[in-house]
Amino acid sequence: MTALIIFVAGLLQGCAAALVAGAATGAAVATDRRTTGKMIDDQTLELKAQKLIVEDPQLKNTVRANVTSMNGIVLLTGEATTKSLRDRTLSKVRTVQGIRRINNHIRIAPPAGPLTKNRTQDRWITSKIKSKQATTKGVGPTHVKVVTSNSVVYLMGLVKRSEAAVATKLARETKGVTRVVKLFEYTD
Repeated sequence: MTALIIFVAGLLQGCAAALVAGAATGAAVATDRRTTGKMIDDQTLELKAQKLIVEDPQLKNTVRANVTSMNGIVLLTGEATTKSLRDRTLSKVRTVQGIRRINNHIRIAPPAGPLTKNRTQDRWITSKIKSKQATTKGVGPTHVKVVTSNSVVYLMGLVKRSEAAVATKLARETKGVTRVVKLFEYTD
């Protein structure tokens, strides 16, 4: 009987976590300016592009590319060991249907591993900026997508110009940021 109670309690804890995660996702969907269909399209674009890169034997160990899509506009970040490999990565991504524009910011450098200092610092910078957005009036935390690569912050989203200004200021004032690149689409 005790084992059954522990088992049921464990299930209930899992349900609570799923409920909280579901509520957070629902809130993000409710406040995102993209339609649900466009959000799904963006995720699909990211997955298709990433798959093409990962499955290419020439790119597999020579390129680390992150694909981020917002309203059909794709951002490529990461590293490639040569310009020709960076160009090959871009060519692969261009074949994905539905992409409106590609911003290629892949650097020529050895691919960074997941636990390198730069990547850890990039994750920390992104977290700090997202936290600032969540607590600052004038910018919705779900309206601006933040991507950090090699201490360069990329800001994407469907935003008002005033929101873009606040988000850009927050990013620029964050310790460790070397540059801010604005890739916004303006709604006003």
